[in-house]
Amino acid sequence: MTNHTVYRPDTLPAGVKLPIVAWGNGACRADGTWFENILTEWASHGFLVIANGRPGGSGSTDSDMLLDSIDWAIAENSRRTSEYYGRIDTTKIAVMGQSCGGIETYEVASDPRLTTTVLWNSGLLGDSQNHLLQRLRVPIAYFIGGPTDIAYENAMDDWRRLPAGLPAFMGNLDVGHFGTFDQPNGGEFGRVGAHWLKWQLKGDQAGRAQFVGANCGLCATEWDVQRKNLG
Repeated sequence: MTNHTVYRPDTLPAGVKLPIVAWGNGACRADGTWFENILTEWASHGFLVIANGRPGGSGSTDSDMLLDSIDWAIAENSRRTSEYYGRIDTTKIAVMGQSCGGIETYEVASDPRLTTTVLWNSGLLGDSQNHLLQRLRVPIAYFIGGPTDIAYENAMDDWRRLPAGLPAFMGNLDVGHFGTFDQPNGGEFGRVGAHWLKWQLKGDQAGRAQFVGANCGLCATEWDVQRKNLG
């Protein structure tokens, strides 16, 4: 796929369809391998992860590239000569992004095909963008780096302005704006993100238990947890 980088299990699992995860990089940087530790980790759990930017690429991305990823995956699932023919779950789609990539995620959040949206170290840059929050329509998660994260205040302001009734999770871990992305397998962000994806896109109850309930897996840990309408 042109101007994107695809992460997937080495061997496509038999009898299992891969949900789609579209990823926008921090700084809207068009290098699809910049976040490869965490994206490879998620792919290993049985997801087709498509990052904006070619491997080692340069320049800038835009939110349309996230939709291009989804369009491509859906087309590949239907193309008879594709190795992905019939192997992709086109009904389960996540869009996620870090920092500037989170803004790109907001910009496409009204797409009716989406199942969940996730922002990493990200929030709207000013009140002039607040209208984007009203376009949110599927469960959203925020994974933020705590008060030292440059996006912290923005993310918390967005949290207070979310549409009434929208299922939402807010997790803060005191790691700053660059998270744990450079750690093996994406570190704690990689672990927690995999749980969210497995719950939202595969109905995994062990994943759900990390986020829901008085004794949730992330409750009473180093994570600062807030929730709305998660059940």
